[in-house]
Amino acid sequence: MLGIAMRLLAVLLLATLSTLIKLAETRGAKLVEIMFWRQGAAIPVVLAYMALTDRSLGAVRSNAFRGQAIRAAIGVTGMAFNFGAVLLLPLAEATTLAFTVPIFATILGAVVLKEPTGWHRWSAVVVGFLGVLIVTQPGSGHFPLAGAAVGLTSSVFVAIVAIQLRQIGKVDRPVTTVFWFSTLSMIPLVLLYPFFAQAHDPATFAILAAMGLFGGLGQIAFTAALKHAPVSAVMPMDYSSLIWATLYGWTLFGMLPTPWTWVGAPVIIASGLYIVWREHVRRRAETQQAISA
Repeated sequence: MLGIAMRLLAVLLLATLSTLIKLAETRGAKLVEIMFWRQGAAIPVVLAYMALTDRSLGAVRSNAFRGQAIRAAIGVTGMAFNFGAVLLLPLAEATTLAFTVPIFATILGAVVLKEPTGWHRWSAVVVGFLGVLIVTQPGSGHFPLAGAAVGLTSSVFVAIVAIQLRQIGKVDRPVTTVFWFSTLSMIPLVLLYPFFAQAHDPATFAILAAMGLFGGLGQIAFTAALKHAPVSAVMPMDYSSLIWATLYGWTLFGMLPTPWTWVGAPVIIASGLYIVWREHVRRRAETQQAISA
C-alpha cells in the first residue's frame, strides 16, 4: 500500500509539472528555458534527498558512468519531445499519448532484447495502436497531427530509457541515475540557454523554479514506490494521471478532452494494463521454472 501511495503521489507531482510547463509557456517561456529550469532546479532537491536518506552524498558515485551518460543523452532528447507534446496538445491528450509507453517498450523488448513476446502481447500492441487512431482520428483535422507525432516519439524515447534502466539498475541505485540524468543533461542545456534566455517577471521565474521542485520530487517518489511494491502493482497507478490532466486542463485552461479521447483512452489503457499483466505472468513462470530447476 505504501508503494501504491508513493506512485499515486508521483503521478500527481508530475501531472502538476506538466501543468506548470503549460503555464510557463503562456507567460512567454520557451522550450529550452523550460528544460533548463526543470533540470537545474531539480539538482538541489535530489542532493537533499541523498543527504537525508544516506546522511552522505555517497550515492553520487556511479558504477556505470558511460551508461549514465548515454541515458542522459537519450533522456534529454526524450524530454524535449515530452515537453513539446505538452506545449502542442491539451493536457489530457498529451497524457493519453504518454500511455503508449508499454506498447513501444514491448516492441523494443522483442526487437532489441529478443525477449519472448507471444501473441497475447502482440495483440495488445495492435489494440493499443487502434486506441491511438481513435484518439487522433487522422484526416479529421480535429487533432494536431504534429502534436501526435511529437507525443508518440516521446513515448518511444521513454521506452528506450526504460530498457536502459534495466541494465543500469543492476549496478547503480535509482537515485544515482536520477542525479546523473539531471546533472549531465544540464551540459547541453547550459550551452543552449543563453540563446533562448529571456527576461520574465518574478511569478514566471517562480513557475520555472517550481518545475524543478515538482519534477525532482516526482522522480524521487517514483523511485521510492519501487522500494515498497513490484512494478506490476504500482504501474497501473500511472493511469490516474489522466484524472489530474483533465482537472488541470479544465480549471486552468478551459480545456476538456474531446469525445474521441474519452473513447480511445480506455482502449490504450486496457492495452497497457494487459501488457503489464502478461509481463508479470511471464516473469512469475520464469521464477517458478528456476526454482524447480
